[in-house]
Parts: sequence; structure tokens; C-alpha cells
Amino acid sequence: MRHILKCKGCGKFTMAETCPSCGGDAVNPKPPKFSIEDKVGKYRREAKREQLVKEGLL
Repeated sequence: MRHILKCKGCGKFTMAETCPSCGGDAVNPKPPKFSIEDKVGKYRREAKREQLVKEGLL
């Protein structure tokens, strides 16, 4: 089963892994499913914090 992907660069939707318009990477536009028992949430929040510190926002 194929899924619709969204280009990071131009924002167009496509079925290909790379955008046919600009050649950018296409990613899944949907957020991950919510779960009360989030097993990797700690690591995701840690990575997000590192990214914000790196950008100077924290």
C-alpha cells in the first residue's frame, strides 16, 4: 500500500520518495499516533530540547 507524502522543500504532495517538481525529500505529513504509554517520548523530547538549544531558542 502506498501513502501520500509531502515535499519538505516546496510543500507539494506526491506518491514518490523524491519530489518530481523540485527534487526534494518527501516525508509523511501525518503526526505519529498518540499513546498514553509513550515508550520513546523521553528521547523525542530530549532531541527536541537539544535542537532548540542548538538554534539558540532555549
